[in-house]
Amino acid sequence: MSKFVLKASELDGFLTEQDKAYLSQMDGLYGEALQAFEILSSSQNEARLKAAKSRLIELYTSMGKLMQEITRKEPSIRVYSFVTPRENHGQASRLIAKLRDVRTQRQEFVYYMQRAYEMLFNFAYTEDTSASKNYLIVRTPVTSPVQNYAVHKIPDVDESIENAVMCVMLRGALLPSMIMSKEMQEYSSTGYVTPFALFRIKRDEHKSEKDMEYILDLERSYFDPSALEGKDLIFADPMNATGGSLVTVIKYLESQGISPRSIQFFNVISALKGALRIVRALKNVKIYTLWMDPVLNTAAYILPGLGDAGDRLNGPDPEDSPRNIIQLIADYGSNIAELYRSQVRKIERTVLGI
Repeated sequence: MSKFVLKASELDGFLTEQDKAYLSQMDGLYGEALQAFEILSSSQNEARLKAAKSRLIELYTSMGKLMQEITRKEPSIRVYSFVTPRENHGQASRLIAKLRDVRTQRQEFVYYMQRAYEMLFNFAYTEDTSASKNYLIVRTPVTSPVQNYAVHKIPDVDESIENAVMCVMLRGALLPSMIMSKEMQEYSSTGYVTPFALFRIKRDEHKSEKDMEYILDLERSYFDPSALEGKDLIFADPMNATGGSLVTVIKYLESQGISPRSIQFFNVISALKGALRIVRALKNVKIYTLWMDPVLNTAAYILPGLGDAGDRLNGPDPEDSPRNIIQLIADYGSNIAELYRSQVRKIERTVLGI
């Protein structure tokens, strides 16, 4: 078997009737928002523009409250802006706004993505202020009157991270996965660098959201299934639209008799439907997301979304010669490669088998 395929109909089969009712309600609210979008993008009438903006604010407030109501019942879905103190929301909101903005160019987009995953790491691993602490003793460049050292207290996350494997669903997920692994390394008292498992999975973009297929290409993936048994599998994908890619990978592993200890999915933006599908389809899973968006369009893209995160992080690939993972790392440039040098070495060893 060289490919493993999951269909959208199988994903929807995991949803409850209540899930479907919520999603239908959200589609109705967003349909009204689309009408306001049309006015904002075409009207020159100040009164109509003002009314459309006011209505849009009302609709987004209603959608936000509904998403909070839904996720409040799902402890496996953790949305930063729904569960953290209100004073933290502005930072996340501004960051998401910059990532969404069509004027944000690639290098700036990478910068904001790094900030987003630093926030997600802290959200997941260091928000418990009662947790025990580790101490880092660091030698500084100051040598007068003697060599100086500094002591820094950090949360003790060793037990939480040292069973982790970073799982990359390639392309758009590559740099976010490296960022998450680097955060783990920095907070580990031992400098732990996660192993990597690299999956080549794609959606059939010729199909619509309702009949989408998710195709795991095993010949172009790099992982040892036995090395994932009993592990905490970490996935860092900027966008969780349908949930199909993650569910496909885990269902394949389950078909091979592999049982992870836990699954954690880190997203900058997650669609409500994708989050619900994942928690219905998988056991021992937790989703951490900075922001939740309400709906998908017919092509399975998040609305309002931020476009193709892979292209915005990596630049677009030539259609006839897509880059492999080593080429993607090379194209990040020396600054990124040096910053994440331990992660790059692990990935190279995984791909090259050395």
